[in-house]
Amino acid sequence: MAAREKILMFDSGLGGLTVFREVAAVRPQADYIYVADDAAFPYGALEESALVARVVGLMGELIEAHRPDLIVIPCNTASTIVLPDLRRKFTVRFVGTVPAIKPACAASLTKRVSVFGTEGTVSREYTRALIRDYGQGCDVTLVGSKKLAGYAEEELRGAPASDAAIAAEIAPCFRDDGKRTDTVVLACTHYPLLLDRLRTLSPWPVNFVDPAPAIARRVVDLLGPAPPATDAGTTQAIFTSGRAPQAVLARFGIGAGELVQTAGR
Repeated sequence: MAAREKILMFDSGLGGLTVFREVAAVRPQADYIYVADDAAFPYGALEESALVARVVGLMGELIEAHRPDLIVIPCNTASTIVLPDLRRKFTVRFVGTVPAIKPACAASLTKRVSVFGTEGTVSREYTRALIRDYGQGCDVTLVGSKKLAGYAEEELRGAPASDAAIAAEIAPCFRDDGKRTDTVVLACTHYPLLLDRLRTLSPWPVNFVDPAPAIARRVVDLLGPAPPATDAGTTQAIFTSGRAPQAVLARFGIGAGELVQTAGR
């Protein structure tokens, strides 16, 4: 029997589970290692040099231990800061996550688009360059949230934030200056965890753009046709804090009959 493909997914916490769900749906025969560097969550609080050193060091250990065929980084902060260093240092192929500005601007009818991410992501020159290159004449508002990624983690763990707290975070995304915002780019993979609440609490309906489906398509493009297999692969979940939230993982298909491990750091 041919060896299974092995895909490693690396995120600062639970947000990457939204991407894992999409990738696993199109590549169910692969074996997955989901790594949450939750001991350092949130990444936006780290200095860039410290983040680069931490992620590059961790990645070296993970590649040595697991020998993945492909690494997906479903984290905008890590992708925009660390991905160039990872590609220079390692020969494994990487799929990063960047704000989906190009498709959002192409789809907007009012030409009013908001990019909603962490404070770090929306302040980076990388994000502004995407707007310059792919804004397609849209009026793009950058909105940085200090709290929403944490709210998403709390929601998954059964301690949801109040409607008022979430509404306050998303309010700056909505502009009505004769033409209303009609598209909001979710530039943090934690945010789709709250998608139903974001829709309910929005002052008017908008198109929320989730990057996960595009990432899944890119994985398929890089790996090519799936090798023959008759059953689903396995999934390991590694949390650098040493505390794996079993109930949360089970909601994403990482549960009974699969290996769940933790690793302290």
